[in-house]
Amino acid sequence: MRSPWRHPARVVPFAFLVLIVAGTGLMMLPAARAEPGHAPFVTALFTAASAVCVTGLSVVDTPTYWSPFGHVLLTVLSQIGGFGIMTLATLLSLLVSRRLGLRGRLLAQAESAGLTGENLAGLLRRVAMVMLIAESAITVVLTLRFWLAYDYPFGRALWEAVFHAVQAFNNAGFALYSDSLVGFVTDPWICVTLALGVLAGSIGFPVLFELAREWRTPGCWSTHTWLTVAGSLLFTLVGFVVFLAFEWRNPGTLGPLSTPGKVLAAFTQDVMTRSGGFNSIDLGRLNSETIAVTNGLMFIGGGSASTAGGIKITTFLLLAYVIWAEIRGEPDVVIRKRRIAEETQRQAVTVALLGVALVATGTVVLDALTDDIPFDRVLFEVTSAFATVGLSTGITGSLPPSAQIVLVVLMFCGRVGTIAVGTAIALNTRRRLYRYPEERPLVG
Repeated sequence: MRSPWRHPARVVPFAFLVLIVAGTGLMMLPAARAEPGHAPFVTALFTAASAVCVTGLSVVDTPTYWSPFGHVLLTVLSQIGGFGIMTLATLLSLLVSRRLGLRGRLLAQAESAGLTGENLAGLLRRVAMVMLIAESAITVVLTLRFWLAYDYPFGRALWEAVFHAVQAFNNAGFALYSDSLVGFVTDPWICVTLALGVLAGSIGFPVLFELAREWRTPGCWSTHTWLTVAGSLLFTLVGFVVFLAFEWRNPGTLGPLSTPGKVLAAFTQDVMTRSGGFNSIDLGRLNSETIAVTNGLMFIGGGSASTAGGIKITTFLLLAYVIWAEIRGEPDVVIRKRRIAEETQRQAVTVALLGVALVATGTVVLDALTDDIPFDRVLFEVTSAFATVGLSTGITGSLPPSAQIVLVVLMFCGRVGTIAVGTAIALNTRRRLYRYPEERPLVG
């Protein structure tokens, strides 16, 4: 009898579930808590799930509730979670390409910048090297800044730099400060460094690998890389303009800052919305218009096979091209003189609609479990959990345990669900030897 665990779409969720369970046990150790005694089960579970799913949401004050040992555990769990997402997502994409026919393999190899020829050991080394280089660069800058500008002892400066470098590149978002990055809102050395780390982690390993080889020749980029880079620039610009436009005079966010400070804060918070999880302004005092746009940006997320969450940039842009082709009456969806397969279009629709369903269901359930919390705050929290962003308007710790469990489920589904569903659809795609008669129900 064939084992159900041979299917990779089932292995990925199971592997992350095991890691969350192990992380929960470790976070419940008395040594992980700053005060005597162990953390409650729900608190440990929420924290472990948030770290493994590289989300960054927390029901307690991270710097004061957890001990130094607990902070080390958070670092390790976030690193393993981020590394696992990048490698598993990339490996599954290679597996999908190898299950295709000869013509499909050649197209997949062209679209993945030659990664289909990569062996497992070589791929793992490349991913680990990318993470090491990026996190080391962030660590060096932050260590020097903490040590020279803020007079931290060198040991403390180094540790806090390492912690936040891991959180930034893995798009986790835990911070060793109760107000996250609010205390550094006008410090470009801290904010820009972490923002660039978040951007690097949210691009995705296949794109980073291709950009390293072909950065001078954009015309040779694969469709996936082009969509990811163009989409990242577009959504970063949109978020930046929105934050400046709606928060410029808000006394609770950008209002008190100087013009350069407003620009820096808007850029930092815009990037963190992609999945970074840090906040340099008080999100609880954002205008409702900014919250609405932020929800959309969080839901879209970052690049495929990256540490970012959401339905992914390529999914959203593919749907936009599908709509545009339908409006124009085009028989094919074409991007940069490349026709997009119908299977890929259906996969994008499925991932997007399942994401909408999860956010909608989670919002209704969370709203029913909470009292006196505005609906837009509930929607923001649910979207942040599903997209594994980690931003919060400050309501996470006040939620009842049942609502916190709902967020844990959303983080888990948002982190591994899109990968598992997308892979399952691709691997189960098969051609029938017959077709049923066509019929066209009325639409719209």
